[in-house]
Amino acid sequence: MIAFNKYYNQFNILSITLVIVSLLLLTFKGLNFGIDFKGGTLIELRSMDSKINVATLRDNLNSMNLGDVSVKNFGNSTDYLIKFENNNNKNIIKDIKVNLDKSFGNNFDFRRVENVGPKVSSELLRSGIIAISVALALMLIYIWIRFEWQFSLGAISALFHDVIVTLGLFSLLGLEINLSIIAAVLTIVGYSMNDTVVIFDRVRENLRKYSDIKIFDLTNISINETLSRTLITSATTLLALLSIFFFGGEVLKGFSLAMIFGVIFGTYSSIYIANTILVRLKVSQKTILKDDDKN
Repeated sequence: MIAFNKYYNQFNILSITLVIVSLLLLTFKGLNFGIDFKGGTLIELRSMDSKINVATLRDNLNSMNLGDVSVKNFGNSTDYLIKFENNNNKNIIKDIKVNLDKSFGNNFDFRRVENVGPKVSSELLRSGIIAISVALALMLIYIWIRFEWQFSLGAISALFHDVIVTLGLFSLLGLEINLSIIAAVLTIVGYSMNDTVVIFDRVRENLRKYSDIKIFDLTNISINETLSRTLITSATTLLALLSIFFFGGEVLKGFSLAMIFGVIFGTYSSIYIANTILVRLKVSQKTILKDDDKN
């Protein structure tokens, strides 16, 4: 049996540090919002000339004073994803086509053009924040109804930890935040909650079974009893996510990376955040029996 409970204090200090650092990063550095949230234009290009590369294409577009321009390979070496901020020029796409044809010849196929206005982007950002907040609130209510309030506090603390630290990492690395990242964060909330509920179920079961074992040791027993399930689920999920990250193309990289962070933090927090809250609040058999009497 692995003695997870021996390291509760050390990992609690680590978690508090990570959350504080993440909050400082989010406050002072902020997030690198993509076009979805700050408005702009996205163009998907296909080149007929293999000699054209990202650097030459970026230099050419920068000469047009488009502002902050992002150029990346998309799928293969002849496909490009171009993003730039809102431009007041209504004929900007036509001007880009003319400029590229003049510089490289008629070698580009404009496969997709998307424009996101500032009003739409602000609404999307607000909707994303509301979606995450509602998900956390509903999870809190769900655990409160299914378990006791101590379990609910432990679960929501773990979810808060996972979301804040994941966003903190995105801020630190300067990775782009778009709608797919919001979807990833919501998925992380569900994944982390599922892992936490499995352990909580075993904790509550063991509280009824062992009246002479204190919660400090009982949480460790419960974690070990569900460890194989936790590791198998996490490992198989990570294998799928790593495959998407390395082979899924540029568009899915942000989503898969957020999910990878989330699975790792979700597995960690279900052990060292959710369960340590139960230990700190000194949950005992009396807590469970009292709730059973009410029902």
